[in-house]
Amino acid sequence: MKETAIKLFEEKKVRSLWSEDEEKWYFSIVDIIAILTDQNDFQKARKYWNKLKERLKAEGNETVTNSHQLKMIAEDGKMRLLQFISMQLRHSKICDKLSVIAKHKKK
Repeated sequence: MKETAIKLFEEKKVRSLWSEDEEKWYFSIVDIIAILTDQNDFQKARKYWNKLKERLKAEGNETVTNSHQLKMIAEDGKMRLLQFISMQLRHSKICDKLSVIAKHKKK
């Protein structure tokens, strides 16, 4: 059973899911990228993620395959597949790349 929630980070929404079976949180990758890149446009954040995913795959990184597509209710009320990453992957290449984005943002 998965429980959905909206978490706030820097006063911005991050869609999340709790999996009781796995006992871990999953967070929307696009929402995290939108926050780290200071992007208000969901489509631009999604395109940024798609490009980053391509680059990681080109590097031979398998971490991208560890992200999960899960359904969540979108703002329009429809169920949409979104890419999520679990906290368990915090030492992954994806998180390394997200760290670089965050550090660059702080400068």
